[in-house]
Amino acid sequence: MYEHAPTRFRSLRPRQGGRRRTVSTALAVVAGILTVGVLAPPSATAASATAVSRPDGVQRSLNALVRDDGLPAALAAVKGRDGRTRTYTAGVADLATKAKVPEDGQVRIGSSTKTFTAVVVLQLVGEQRIDLDAAVDTYLPGLLRGDGIDGRHITVRQLLQHTSGLPDYMASPQMADFTAVQYRYSEPRELVDMALASKADFTPGAKWEYSNTNYLVAGLIIQKVTGRPVGEEITRRVIDEIGLRHTYFPTPGDLTVHEAHPEGYFRNPADGSLHDFTEMDSSMAWATGAIVSTNTDLNRFYTALLGGRLLAPAQLAQMRTTVPADELGPGIRYGLGLESMPLSCGGVYWGHGGTTPGYRTRGGVTEAGRAASITVTTIPPTAAAQHLEDAVDTALCG
Repeated sequence: MYEHAPTRFRSLRPRQGGRRRTVSTALAVVAGILTVGVLAPPSATAASATAVSRPDGVQRSLNALVRDDGLPAALAAVKGRDGRTRTYTAGVADLATKAKVPEDGQVRIGSSTKTFTAVVVLQLVGEQRIDLDAAVDTYLPGLLRGDGIDGRHITVRQLLQHTSGLPDYMASPQMADFTAVQYRYSEPRELVDMALASKADFTPGAKWEYSNTNYLVAGLIIQKVTGRPVGEEITRRVIDEIGLRHTYFPTPGDLTVHEAHPEGYFRNPADGSLHDFTEMDSSMAWATGAIVSTNTDLNRFYTALLGGRLLAPAQLAQMRTTVPADELGPGIRYGLGLESMPLSCGGVYWGHGGTTPGYRTRGGVTEAGRAASITVTTIPPTAAAQHLEDAVDTALCG
């Protein structure tokens, strides 16, 4: 949702073990049952049996996240270049009941939503209904006004690339305690106003800095241009277009995760307690982080996107035009709602991480067509956060 917000919980997302102003969470060690599942054609049966008896690198990584890092659960989906997908689980779905983690269970994907939002904006660019280098005021006149903030000097491209200088609404005092807003409905304009109460972080275009506010404004532009709700446009143009059967943008008032899922937990910074954050009003994230999906669907999404099924070549090229995003980690670059991340085996993978109070997801797709997505069911502390990144690298490097 809010991957890199400048507060305790940035969809938010600290990389390389964490970022400034993010949650520092010491998670209780959870004793869990380690399981592995396979979603593959019959020809993969022998390989599946071998994986159960002798865990591969991905399964070992997930086991360690639970056993050594104390995360309640971890689940993953890995698609090889042959197109076959294998799913993995470790830990327990529910700390109270110790229920088994559902294979390829639904999770809240947080800021991975930003890529969906960016795709819709770029589709509208291709339809000549939005100009990437037009000012925000072209579409939302007068919306962005504040101390050092002027929508006449911020472009749509700068929103999508996090170079606008807009302060992050997730750093607002109203967002200091997520348990207090778990079930609260928020209008997008209300969230933007939270950000406008602060001074601009920098002059538009001067640097890169992650701000969830950018994608609230992008969502409002989509609605203004199309005359339809942003969730409906994402559903029609992306989710339905490529057949993501287990992915949805929650409608107003929908607090639940619809299908089989592990519970998501947030450690309350006030008293250290683990708080079940599975149910929540995702309006607090909206176009910046509301979507619910599965690891397998995320692999399908990024594979389709990088394969040219959602954007014309010109718009995909714009999306893949990156700037350094060192705040996220060494060698990481940010395009238009899309990140480029280096691999230990050479090359890069493309995707976008996501974090909510109960889940963190990492993954993406390589140029060679391998895809991986891994989710853990709480915001991991520093060391565990790096171990999650390492697990993705293990999955994609094979």
